[in-house]
Amino acid sequence: MTMVDDVRGILDEADRVFAGSSTQTEVIRLRTRLDEPLRVAIAGKVKAGKSTLLNALVGELLAPTDTGECTKVVTWYRDGHSYQVMLHPADGSAAVQARFSRDDGAIDVDLGSRRAVDVDRLEVTWPSGRLRTMTLIDTPGVDSLTEGVATRAFEFLDPDDNDTPADAVLYLMKHIHASDLRLLEAFHDDSVSSPSPVNAIAVLSRADEIGAGRADSMDSAARIAARLGDDPRLRRLVQMIVPVAGLLAETAETLTESEYRELASLAERRGDLEVSLLSTDRFVEATPETPLTSLDRERLLGRFGLFGLRTAIDMIADGTATTSQQLSEALVRLSGLVELRSVLNTLFLGRTDVLKARSAMLGVERLCHDHAALPGVERLASTLERLTASAHPFNEMNTMAAIRSGWISGNAQQLAELERLLGANGTLVEQRLGLDAHASADEVRSAAAAALSKLQRSAENPLTTHDLATAIRVVIRTLEGILADAT
Repeated sequence: MTMVDDVRGILDEADRVFAGSSTQTEVIRLRTRLDEPLRVAIAGKVKAGKSTLLNALVGELLAPTDTGECTKVVTWYRDGHSYQVMLHPADGSAAVQARFSRDDGAIDVDLGSRRAVDVDRLEVTWPSGRLRTMTLIDTPGVDSLTEGVATRAFEFLDPDDNDTPADAVLYLMKHIHASDLRLLEAFHDDSVSSPSPVNAIAVLSRADEIGAGRADSMDSAARIAARLGDDPRLRRLVQMIVPVAGLLAETAETLTESEYRELASLAERRGDLEVSLLSTDRFVEATPETPLTSLDRERLLGRFGLFGLRTAIDMIADGTATTSQQLSEALVRLSGLVELRSVLNTLFLGRTDVLKARSAMLGVERLCHDHAALPGVERLASTLERLTASAHPFNEMNTMAAIRSGWISGNAQQLAELERLLGANGTLVEQRLGLDAHASADEVRSAAAAALSKLQRSAENPLTTHDLATAIRVVIRTLEGILADAT
C-alpha cells in the first residue's frame, strides 16, 4: 500500500466518526483533494513578480501584471475543459460565476459591487497542459497598503488559522526581510510535517535587475542566491533558492512573431544603439533615426526589461537566434525558468503523494483537535499518530528539516551526503545516490550497498552523537528500501 492509500484509510475512519455532522463535509473535501493536482502557492511582497512568474510557468498571459498592485484577491488557476471564473464570497455563501474579459491576454475579472476584501478567492478554470499536474495559486502581497489585503497572504498560508489550501509554496524575494521570514514561518506547521523546508522554495525574483541589467546580471544573481542559501534563517524554511528573471521568462514563453521582427530591426542597427541601451530613458527617447516609434520601444521595454532587450538584440545580431522559436528557447534558458521548472518537478511534483498526504493528515489532525469530545475522535487521533510515526517519507522530511535547520551537527560533507540520500536533490533513486540518470541496475545496487555499509559503521561508532545517529538510521532505512526494490 502507498502512503495515499493509508491516508484514504484514515479518511474512511474519519468519515465514520463525523458521519451526520457538518464536519463530514470537510472530510469529503479532504478526500477529494487527494485526487486533485498538487497545489502550489506563489507568495511574496507587492510587485515581487508573483503574477509574472505564474504566467511564465503556465506559458500564457493569464494573471494581470502592470505597474500597480494587481493581485488583491487570492486567485487559483486550474486546468479544465472550459473557460470560467468562480467567485467565492468571504462570508461563506455559495460561489457564483463571475464575468471576465481578456485585456492583452490577461484575465480581467468583474467583482461587481464587491470589494476585494469581500472575496475569499477566485477560481480560474483554463485549459492548460501545464496546469494539469499543478494548480497554481496567486496570493496578494504581504506588504499591501490596501486595507484588509495586507494580511490575506498570512491568513491564506497560516495553518494555525485554517486548513492551509496549499501543499507547497514558491516564495519570491529580493533579499531577506523580516516580513518574508514571518510568512515562511507561518506556512510551516508544528505537527505532521514538523517544520520542514521540503514544501517551500524561495525564488530570487527579478534577478536580472540585481546586476543593474548588465550582461552578467544572471551570474550575479546566482552568486547572491548561493549566499542567501547559506543563511541559517532561510535554510530552515526553504529547500533552496533559485534566481529567476520573471519578466524575461514570461516574455520568452509568450514571444510573438511581430515582436521578433521588431527586435530584428533593432539588431540591424545594434552598433548605433549601444549608447541608447544604457538606460530606459535613452532608449525610449532615442533619435528619430532609431527603428520603431518611441511607443513601440517603450512597449518592448515593458515586455523585456533593459537586460532582456539588450540580450535579445545581441542574440539576433550575432546569429544565435535566427527565428522567434530559437530566441524564445534561448531567453527561457537564460531567465532561469528551465532550472525552476526542473526544481519544481524534482522537489514538488516528485513528492506529490507525500505532500498531498501531509495536507490531508494535517486536516484530520485539526478536526480531531477541534472536536476532541466526540465519540471515536480519540481513537482516530491515535491511528493518525501511529501512521505519522511509521510513515518513512515523513521521517525523511523531518530529518532533512532537522539537518538544514542546524539541529543536527556533524561533518559538513557527511551532512550534505545525508541530505542528498534523503532526497534533497530529487527523490529518484539515481538522484539520491548521486548517479547518472541512466545508471544501470548493477550500478544502483553497488552504490546503495556501499552507502549503506558506510552509514552503518557511522551509526555504530561510539563517537557519533545521538541526534546524528538517529538521522543516519532514517537514511539507512531509505537505502534498505532502495536495495530491496533493486533486488
